[in-house]
Amino acid sequence: MKLVHVVPLLFCFHLSFCKLTSASDASQEDLVDRKCLAEQYTHLSCSKVFCQPWQKCIEGTCVCKLPYQCPKNGTAVCSTNGKSYPTYCQQKSFECLKPQAKFLKSGTCTGGETFSVSLNYGNTDTDGIVEVKLADQDEKIFICKSSWGITQANVACLDLGFPQGALEAEREFHVPAHLHENPPECVHVQCRGLETSLAECTFTRKAIAHEGLAGVVCHTAATGCRGQAFWCKSGVCLPSQRRCDGEVDCIAGDDEVGCGGVSYLAQEKPTYLTADMDAERKRIKSFFPKLSCGVRNSKLVRRKRVVGGRPASVGQFPWQVAIKENEKISCGGIYIGGCWVLTAAHCVRASKVHRYQIWASLVDWIRPNSETLVQYANKIIVHENYAGTTYKNDIALIELRKRPNQQECVLPNSVPACVPWSPHLFQPGDRCVVSGWGREKDNQKVFSLKWGEVHIINNCSRFYPGRYFEKEMECAGTEDGSIDACKGDSGGPLVCEDINNVTYVWGVVSWGENCGKPEFPGVYTKVANYFDWISQKVGRSLISQYNV
Repeated sequence: MKLVHVVPLLFCFHLSFCKLTSASDASQEDLVDRKCLAEQYTHLSCSKVFCQPWQKCIEGTCVCKLPYQCPKNGTAVCSTNGKSYPTYCQQKSFECLKPQAKFLKSGTCTGGETFSVSLNYGNTDTDGIVEVKLADQDEKIFICKSSWGITQANVACLDLGFPQGALEAEREFHVPAHLHENPPECVHVQCRGLETSLAECTFTRKAIAHEGLAGVVCHTAATGCRGQAFWCKSGVCLPSQRRCDGEVDCIAGDDEVGCGGVSYLAQEKPTYLTADMDAERKRIKSFFPKLSCGVRNSKLVRRKRVVGGRPASVGQFPWQVAIKENEKISCGGIYIGGCWVLTAAHCVRASKVHRYQIWASLVDWIRPNSETLVQYANKIIVHENYAGTTYKNDIALIELRKRPNQQECVLPNSVPACVPWSPHLFQPGDRCVVSGWGREKDNQKVFSLKWGEVHIINNCSRFYPGRYFEKEMECAGTEDGSIDACKGDSGGPLVCEDINNVTYVWGVVSWGENCGKPEFPGVYTKVANYFDWISQKVGRSLISQYNV
């Protein structure tokens, strides 16, 4: 991978995941670099990337799990500190606490084993041809140039003690004549880019180095952002090897779309010389909680213009529920799994818990369909910082009452909407859907569930100066205001589909003014901002298999 314009600010691949513009657009580049510094996004920013199996997400940052929090099943590994660990995850989590205890090899430690990386034939101790000694081999061996790139070079430099990684992976070095005349054997190496040692990368079959040997120039000072091969929708740069490798890295899953079923790593069948740590990491992930959310039985038909909303069919919005109080539907809600429904704080009161009925799979509340199931509320949890005057933190949870002789809540015709963990999952301009039994523009009552397509709107403070809070709120609508949430829709869902057609509850209908006018878009509670709050109340394993 070629270098793209380096400036003395920070090294984005390891210290930030900001997108770099072309070198010709200096002003835009400066803007991007300032955002890199201001936001401080890194490979540990779990609002933009997935944490590794030995990490968990706390307040937007991937932090190390204690070793006992790792899955117990896995492959035993040996560390450079001479100790054996039951799993790779436990060794990595221990390394977070004790950086000197790096991965050495798979299996238990038997003594006298070493892994090393060194540079030869360079001009200084920061550059040269790369040689490695694998733990179970006595001789050093070169790395083939054909499998070498900036991703592998970064890991090599980290291993050598250069925290900024690699400056170049393409430079030619003067090597002795005998290496040209009789090319030596070399090994291929594959890294993901976040390893702390080349020992964690996967080495495969030897070859004769006719195409050349891998070299590197390591950073000795922090430098600027650089281009990468693939950009996630959320603005994260990925090495090309992580595209179509069968493992989701972008939070929206766009790195695994359009791959045709052939992964990057499946293009050849290598003979492994070392443990395949990619396979071990995937094995660890197989022990994560399994979720089933956000997938309908029927595909939603998108409509560009749905004036006033369209009637919904049975099963079209299997996460939509109605909250009934005093013989009328007062609000909507969103089923998120287990015994839990998400709604707006202004819709419910903890002291009135015995009054609420939750109607699931309902379409027409004058003539309920046969699939409709009525549940009763067991507990109401209103956000402790909800402010009724500003609608800030307008979010609440309803725990459903279990039926007699049932261990869990069973809603046979419902499907939970997925709860988003990152505010970067969807962006302004993305199309989403709002649904509910709210009134029409003329205040006319609505008895059947209706839905309409809206788009996320940026900078809604211009519509509601002094009353709109960017972190806690989202707004959405149409250019002409023809689709909007209105009175009675409160607490209901604003749902968005990711690139894999998985539906997330992006917003909870909260407030707005003058239904159906373009200068007054609907305002929603931004659910991603409350992921930690929701998971604390319902249990993180219920709503997330990532960053747990």
